[in-house]
Amino acid sequence: MSRLWDRGQPLDERILRYTAGEDHRLDARLLAYDVRGSIAHAEMLCEQKLLSEQDLTAIRGGLRQLEADFSAGAWHIELEDEDVHSALETRLTALIGRAGERLHLGRSRNDQVLAALRLYLMDAASTLASETAALCDALDELAGTQGAVVLPGYTHMQHAMPSSVALWASAFGEAFADDIAGLRGTERRLSRNPLGSAAGYGTPGLPIDRESTRAKLGFAETQTPVTAVQLSRGKAECTLLFELTLLMQDLGRLASDLLLFYTVEFGYIELPPQVTTGSSIMPQKRNPDVLELIRSAAATTQACLDEGLMITAKLPSGYHRDLQRLKPPLFRAIDLAGDSVEIMAHLLPGIRFVPERIRLSEGIHAAEQANRLVTDQGIPFREAYRRVAAQYKG
Repeated sequence: MSRLWDRGQPLDERILRYTAGEDHRLDARLLAYDVRGSIAHAEMLCEQKLLSEQDLTAIRGGLRQLEADFSAGAWHIELEDEDVHSALETRLTALIGRAGERLHLGRSRNDQVLAALRLYLMDAASTLASETAALCDALDELAGTQGAVVLPGYTHMQHAMPSSVALWASAFGEAFADDIAGLRGTERRLSRNPLGSAAGYGTPGLPIDRESTRAKLGFAETQTPVTAVQLSRGKAECTLLFELTLLMQDLGRLASDLLLFYTVEFGYIELPPQVTTGSSIMPQKRNPDVLELIRSAAATTQACLDEGLMITAKLPSGYHRDLQRLKPPLFRAIDLAGDSVEIMAHLLPGIRFVPERIRLSEGIHAAEQANRLVTDQGIPFREAYRRVAAQYKG
C-alpha cells in the first residue's frame, strides 16, 4: 500500500508496526470527529475559493458515506493506514476521485488529529459529567430512603461524633458535584481551534480562514499564534486526566467505606448476591470484588496522568512523534472512569443499611455534652471540655 506521504521508497514493515503503534485500533473513536473536522475544513477552503463547490459536494458526501459505512462495520482502520486520517483520505480518494486529493490543502495531520481529539475529549468530559450526575442521584436516593439510619462518624478510625446515612451520602454527593464542575472546567483548554496551524507554523501563501473552521466546529476560540498549538499538546489532555484522577479518588474512598461497612466486624450493610462473587474454595464466602476493583481504579487513572505528564515534560517546541503516546493513557483513563462511575451508580440502590448492627460508642456524644455546658451554664469551652473529659478517663 502506498501511504499519503510516500515518495516511492518502501517502509520497513517493522518500522511501520512500531511507529503506527496502536493508532489503527485507538482511532476508531476519533473517526466521526475527524469527519466533522474535515468537512469544516473543506467548507472553509470553498469559501476561500481554494476548492470548487462541486468538489466540496463530493467531499462532504463521500466523508459522510465513509462514516456511515464505518459505523456499519463495512470497513476498518488497518495497520497499513497508520491512523484514521490516512484511512479516511485514502478511501475518500478511491470513492470520489481527484476531489479527495484536494482535501488536505492547508492542513497537516498534526492539526487534524488535535482538532478531532479536542472535539472527542469535550464530548467525553460532558458524558462523564452526566454519568457522575447519575451517581449523585443514586446517592440522593440512598439518603432519601435510608438517611435516618444513625452511623458513627469517624476520625483516626475511632468513633468521634454521631453521623447518619444522609450525612454520609450527602458528603460524597458534594464531592462528586465538585468533580462534575472540574470535568466541565476542562473545556477552557479543550475548546480552542487548532486547525490552520498545520505542522505548527501555519500555511504560508494560503488565504485560509481559521475563524471559519472555529465557528463551524463550535470551538470557543482560535488558538494563536500558530506556534503555540503544538506547544500546548498534553496540557488539555492532562487537565482532563487530573480531573479524572480526582473523580476516581472520590469513587475509591466511597468504595473503601462500603468495603469496611460490609466486613463481618462492622456488618453495617448488606449487598445483594447479584453484585458479589463467590469463593472457589470457601462455600460460605460472598466477595465484594466489584468494590475492590473500583477502589483500585484510582491507581490506574493516576498512572495515566503521570504517563501523560512525563511524555510532554521536556519536549522542545514544535511537533514530535512522542505526542502520539498520549492517546493510550488518555483513552484508558476515560474508559475506566466511565465504567467505574456507571457500575457504582448501578449497585448503590441495592445496598441496605442494617440499623440493628450499628452500635455507637459510649462517648460519641461527648462534644455535644461540652457544647451544652457552654450554652446552658455560660462557662468557657475549655472548662466544659475538661469536665466532660473527666467522665471518660481510663
